[in-house]
Parts: sequence; C-alpha cells; structure tokens
Amino acid sequence: MKKTESKKKQLLFGKKNYLFLFISLLFISVGFILMSGGGSPDSNVFNQEIFSFRRIRLAPTFVLTGFGVAVYSILTTSKK
Repeated sequence: MKKTESKKKQLLFGKKNYLFLFISLLFISVGFILMSGGGSPDSNVFNQEIFSFRRIRLAPTFVLTGFGVAVYSILTTSKK
C-alpha cells in the first residue's frame, strides 16, 4: 500500500532571510537610482555634475552595502 502524504512546500530560506534579501534589493535599487542622470542636453558640452559626491561616493556605497546584505541573507541560517 502507498502512503499518501500531503507534503507542504517548504521555502528555501526562512522569513528573516527573505526580509534581508528584500532590504538588499532596495539598497541596490536606490544606489543605481542615485547613479543615474547627469547627462548634458548638448553633447558637445562637458557636464561637471558627473563627478558629484552623490555619483562617486554615495551611490556605490549603497550598491556595495546592498550586495553585502544580500550575501548575509543567503549565508545566514534560519531557525526552524
């Protein structure tokens, strides 16, 4: 005789892991949004705005922090 078990689908990670992964996606998205822009309406004129603090320091910090949080969310174990 075959036993019929109702298997409940288990998620790969716990709730805490998915929360950290979502937070990391937000950090990465904000970083890329901060990096955008800085174009010049005239392609013959150089726009100094491309070297602003926001694009050179702040945005990459957000992106790298987001990647760090994503690695943490993958490597941390969830208590079941």
